[in-house]
Amino acid sequence: AEIARRFGAEGIGLLRTERMFRRPERLSIFQQVIMARDSEERREAMNKLVPFLRNDFLEIFRVMEGLKVTVRLFDPPLHEFLPSSDELLEKLCEARMRGDSDEVSKLESLLRRVRELREANPMMGHRGVRVGVTYPEIYEAQVRAIVEAYLQLRKEGKDLQVQIMIPQVADYREIKYVKEKAIEPVFKEYGVRMPVGTMIEVVRACITADKIAKEADFFSFGTNDLTQGVFTFSRDDVENKFMHDYLEKGILDFDVFQSLDTEGVGELMRIAVEKGRAANPNLEIGICGEHGGDPKSIEFCHRIKLDYVSASAFRVPVARLAAAHAALRERGVEFPIY
Repeated sequence: AEIARRFGAEGIGLLRTERMFRRPERLSIFQQVIMARDSEERREAMNKLVPFLRNDFLEIFRVMEGLKVTVRLFDPPLHEFLPSSDELLEKLCEARMRGDSDEVSKLESLLRRVRELREANPMMGHRGVRVGVTYPEIYEAQVRAIVEAYLQLRKEGKDLQVQIMIPQVADYREIKYVKEKAIEPVFKEYGVRMPVGTMIEVVRACITADKIAKEADFFSFGTNDLTQGVFTFSRDDVENKFMHDYLEKGILDFDVFQSLDTEGVGELMRIAVEKGRAANPNLEIGICGEHGGDPKSIEFCHRIKLDYVSASAFRVPVARLAAAHAALRERGVEFPIY
């Protein structure tokens, strides 16, 4: 956050919260959340994490005082926060050899849960808003930590602009459900309001953006995942296996994960912007991901009237320059796009 601000960023367009759960003192607690068999157990475990999360938000909000911070709620698949089956099997064998019955029982239970959570395609499975729908206690605790940090700093006289973003939305009813079960109850309890918006990173969300816009205060295009969905390319596999061949043989003109595919992904974005703003004229719309730091992509975003671009901290200077060039080019001042 400090680096981005020094480079001239006017806020944080995407604050990833899942990293907060990976620290050693928190991971074991979050594993209790995943292992919980009912809502009461999950809420009890998540409440243990609220002080940790609140402290993280306090630090970030304080650094970004006066600037907008968009906090994305939990996004990745749950299995990423559990040990692998192979690792557990190895530990289980060692516990059996030692005759440690308590440890054997604990590891067997954990192994069963890991196998239950295993997915054939986790990046298109139980993640993002789907976790928020099935386990609203996770989102509720995150929102509580955000609100408590926000209110504490407001009491100190800090000027804050915080908004909450829901990932992986495909249907407006997902937002509606999460707001009713996990967000609005916390807002009501503390007597506070914050803008609530969504990532637009699923093809269906682009096509039904008019319905989604009625439940959202803002859109943020997640073009990394949207590009994967449009091409049915796995980014990691493509770049390691055949992107070079596609570029060398002229099938693709450029790496679509580095520069925006304006004919496919871009067309879906244009549709979403038109539909979204028709349904909600006050809708703020931006983009986050690798494309947010690419000059050609920024030029396209300017043409379809996005309000902002979000890039990684070290790409902020390039993004600012590209945005300025796009605005001047619209007025007839020409600059090359590299």
